[in-house]
Amino acid sequence: MSRILILPGDGIGPEITAEARKVLDCLVRDGGLELELDEALVGGAAVDAQGDPLPASTLQAAHDADAVLLAAVGAPRYDTPDRALRPETGLLRLRKGLGLYANLRPATLMPGMAHASSLKPEKLEGLDLLIVRELTGGLYFGEPRALAEHDGRRRGVNTMVYDEDEISRIAHSAFQAAQLRSRRVCSVDKANVLEVSELWRTVVGEIAQEYPDVELSHLYVDNAAMQLVAEPTQFDVMVTGNLFGDILSDIAAQLTGSIGLLPSASLNEKRQGLYEPVHGSAPDLAGTGQANPLAMILSVGMMLRYSLQQADAADAVEGAVRDVLEQGLRTADLADGGEAVGTVQMGDAVIDALKGRLGS
Repeated sequence: MSRILILPGDGIGPEITAEARKVLDCLVRDGGLELELDEALVGGAAVDAQGDPLPASTLQAAHDADAVLLAAVGAPRYDTPDRALRPETGLLRLRKGLGLYANLRPATLMPGMAHASSLKPEKLEGLDLLIVRELTGGLYFGEPRALAEHDGRRRGVNTMVYDEDEISRIAHSAFQAAQLRSRRVCSVDKANVLEVSELWRTVVGEIAQEYPDVELSHLYVDNAAMQLVAEPTQFDVMVTGNLFGDILSDIAAQLTGSIGLLPSASLNEKRQGLYEPVHGSAPDLAGTGQANPLAMILSVGMMLRYSLQQADAADAVEGAVRDVLEQGLRTADLADGGEAVGTVQMGDAVIDALKGRLGS
């Protein structure tokens, strides 16, 4: 029995969560999975109910779960000067509390979406890459950091720091992810300039010896960015540090043509994960019934694959999403002015396709 904590959050969160729950219920009823589902408050909804964007009970429930499925947090009305009460603070505390250090961001071209990308369709055929980003170290967290005066002039200081243990564990995550895919890892650094990248390249090379079935290559980050927009289909798994991963994952997201189809995962050393769409809470769409639930449903697929080790179920969920897109169904964000279906209609279509893949 796998325990899943569901956090609907704010904005369109409850609506897309309802569609994800239908998928999970279908997998239990028709796919034979044994899942225990629980819900808790996070973000603005938790502030309204308990005065805290991450109540202690929610954090404990997350620790007790095998995986956490989060929809979205945030809305303009929660933009308070008191940072401790902002919904995003609750999300950051949740990531820290669970020790989530590996961020997995896939970029896959879904059926019928090539026209929405900024690249020519022929450059995108077969696009299916995964960026593994180190999430808790590097330039964003290194010390010293400061805004100060030096010799009468303002100066900003940040420090890029990685130790070999941090590099080793993210490298293991990348190689293990590659073993579930096409068994190729490209490590991205700036070893021609930065000592921290010299260490990165050395340690990743050492870890690679433990995965003889996975091919390792290296690129400098500037070349990697160029290659992503020149020949993106050459990549399988890319692994890199916090800053470079932040930039490269957003470039890769643009290749797919729609943020409404992008899931993500953040994992800790126990392979316990936080799974969420990358599109945010979209408060302007809340309550309209027009939100796209597919990134949330694809986050369920990632959860099945990486934390629950249910590859067949993950394949079925991801295949069901492809099926409905091949049928021509589009929510408003994907319709490009054409006919659109609503949140519930899209969710129901995925369920019908999923039942077909499960043989029920």
